[in-house]
Amino acid sequence: MSDIVNQAVVILNEKLSTADFDGTAKFDIKNEGAIMMDSSGARAGDEPADVTLSADADTFQSILDGDTNPTAAFMSGKLGVDGDMGMAMKLASVLA
Repeated sequence: MSDIVNQAVVILNEKLSTADFDGTAKFDIKNEGAIMMDSSGARAGDEPADVTLSADADTFQSILDGDTNPTAAFMSGKLGVDGDMGMAMKLASVLA
């Protein structure tokens, strides 16, 4: 896995540790890899999920850093969402 994925797993586990997230989500980072998130935390992986969020590494990093709102990234076309939109909204609140 790439350094970006490995660093993101650590950050996402911190964010998920205090969140009530009960679904499965996948973050597909273009040319870097994928991260799976569920009630047990985040890990590198590429499995089926309730919702898949797709973005380039810069957009993903900006969302993790809190510089970009996930909803704004989606509305501007920088973040793709495939699957359960309700789960995507729940995840957006975890990332904010």
